[in-house]
Amino acid sequence: MDVSKNKRAKPPPLNGASINAKRDELKNYFKQTWAEYDSLFALINDDSAYYLRPERLRHPLIFYFGHTASFYINKLILGKFISQRINGKLEAICAVGVDEMSWDDLNSEHYDWPSVDEVRGYRQQVTQFIEHLIDDMPLSLPITQDSLAWIILMGCEHERIHLETSSVIMRMLPLHYLTAVEPWSTCQNTGKAPINALLPMKGRLVKFGKPASDDTFGWDNEYGDDQLNVNDFRTAKYLVSNQEYLAFIEAKGYQQRQYWTEEGQQWLDFTKATMPHFWFKKVDNNNKEVYWQRNLLNEIPLPLNWPVEVNYLEAKAFCQWKNSESRDNEKQFIRLPTEAEWLCLRDNVAGDLTTWQTAPGNINNEGYASSCPVDQFEHNGIFDIVGNVWQWTESTIDGFHGFNVHPLYDDFSIPTFDGKHNLIKGGSWISSGNEAMKHSRYAFRRHFFQHVGFRYVQSQGEIVPNITANYYEKDTIICQQLHAQYGETKSAMPLAVKHYSQQITDELLTCIEKYQVSTNRCLDLGCSVGRTSFMLAQHFNQVDAVDFSARYIRHGVHLQQGKSVRYTLENEGDIVDFYEFNLTDLDLPCRENIFFSQGDVSNLKDVFNGYDVILAQHILEQSYNPRAFLQDVHSRLNAKGLLIVISSYDFDEQKISKENWLGGLKINGENVTGFEGVSLALTAHFNLLEQQQLTRPIKINRRNFTLSFPHLSVWQLK
Repeated sequence: MDVSKNKRAKPPPLNGASINAKRDELKNYFKQTWAEYDSLFALINDDSAYYLRPERLRHPLIFYFGHTASFYINKLILGKFISQRINGKLEAICAVGVDEMSWDDLNSEHYDWPSVDEVRGYRQQVTQFIEHLIDDMPLSLPITQDSLAWIILMGCEHERIHLETSSVIMRMLPLHYLTAVEPWSTCQNTGKAPINALLPMKGRLVKFGKPASDDTFGWDNEYGDDQLNVNDFRTAKYLVSNQEYLAFIEAKGYQQRQYWTEEGQQWLDFTKATMPHFWFKKVDNNNKEVYWQRNLLNEIPLPLNWPVEVNYLEAKAFCQWKNSESRDNEKQFIRLPTEAEWLCLRDNVAGDLTTWQTAPGNINNEGYASSCPVDQFEHNGIFDIVGNVWQWTESTIDGFHGFNVHPLYDDFSIPTFDGKHNLIKGGSWISSGNEAMKHSRYAFRRHFFQHVGFRYVQSQGEIVPNITANYYEKDTIICQQLHAQYGETKSAMPLAVKHYSQQITDELLTCIEKYQVSTNRCLDLGCSVGRTSFMLAQHFNQVDAVDFSARYIRHGVHLQQGKSVRYTLENEGDIVDFYEFNLTDLDLPCRENIFFSQGDVSNLKDVFNGYDVILAQHILEQSYNPRAFLQDVHSRLNAKGLLIVISSYDFDEQKISKENWLGGLKINGENVTGFEGVSLALTAHFNLLEQQQLTRPIKINRRNFTLSFPHLSVWQLK
């Protein structure tokens, strides 16, 4: 498919007059997105490059090559839009792409990566499947968040995100692995940079949030609302150029620790950095060291008039240095802009991606496959408000009031609501689709590299106009789990009931001793927010704690890192109670032998094997295909290993198609219970050893609890 720059597809509107025309728009956007991704990976001329790790904090490129295709299938399976996989092994190994999180497994020894040809073939299968799906799927207008068409759009926007992140990784590959071709052309305009200046900007009441009525796809963190009064400020006319940043280098800015935050100092100590990541030095013909810059497909003498590309820590240090150099009134403070201030700047750019005839900046891959001079694209006297490189802000990302996670992608935003991910705004030269739109909200860890630079602003005093960050967990179900597992010393309700996690642990340890099972490795499936994992880690050499949802896992990870977790719980009506705890408060040791992972129990990665004990907590009623798990689990246990299954057998068609229910059914006129279904799936490989009823209280509010009696069964591998 033609991916020339003058034919860039734009996100299709959610509304329309014709169903057939909308199908054509969706298919065109899907095909163009797919073709652009293939075009980027076609720059690689040696398949061995797919397995290199030029960025140690990210997976090799083979993961990303397969990830965007497997995303479609995994989301369609999760949403019960389809029931059959195309390649279960590949869809497991390429499933989780939130690869900057501390619970990700980035050890390549744990991955049996597929061949490049296998992924190419898989991508061909998926693209044919999705095109046929678009042709045949039910479609009504407008497209809403619960429709199949929304998942198609989600897949397209997800692939456009990885178009950009993959280009950053390729930019770190040795050049001999890449071949420059059209339309991936580097800007040729280099020279001295213009002198930056501070221009006045009027403040205003900033209203945040993508309107629910907006006619384009949006990620969950864009919706909701908030507002903030922004005072007048002054803004840099240009993005900080390589030339302007070079003055910081020459002033020994990387050696002056007073300019760096504590986090920045730790990063300097670890990396030994002395210059931006994509800069390096060469010796010229006069035997003098000069700076060069690595772009996606070439290395060139440092283009002084292009924007510098740095992480947040470096941008912050530059601003601190700039303050020390300033001779202005000491009450004037130079810093990075906030999200609110960037939105004030954005007022100077008319329209949005869907209405632009031609992009008003180096964005949407309409200009160059690189940055370009900082004085090329003007917006009412200010340059590069959108495009060229992303711009770091002083705002950490959080949900607006009314934030609701999308149920089919619950780990897109939630893991970043931790105060450690700063928003980047404006898009880069390769940003397209949702990334290039006004309401987009993307955030990265402060030490991460993208195609990101910055501009600075000057304000009165050091008060930064941010909306109040709220790092209390508010999701009702998660808060109830946190309170049930950590909120009460003995039980979640005022009854003489042993703590639920303690009930599980005691039974498990009793069976280990009784049946003389090793305590080397344990797999805790459905670990939720992690209390049982912490208890088991005191008795096993290693506990792998797996849950489908990163929204749960992140709390276990925070606790393991010695941090506190905050959450709210309804007291009565609109009155809520606020809680905060850490492991020390609960007299639980912070164990390093727990490894939290996100995983799909119906399609687990092959790496999860070789266990002495597997604990399956309430996964049968949560998994879309529990029978697949039960039929496979024996292969993941060591000889005479134990499987402990805990379930209430409350199968629900909202979560599991009835054809996959294990019980609660009439078959041939006979009642089949959930436990009978489990027994039928397990008896070929297991012997039943024990059964027990547990008591599980969960607090709803001050005066209301739910009380359930889950069934625990213990099975030993034959």
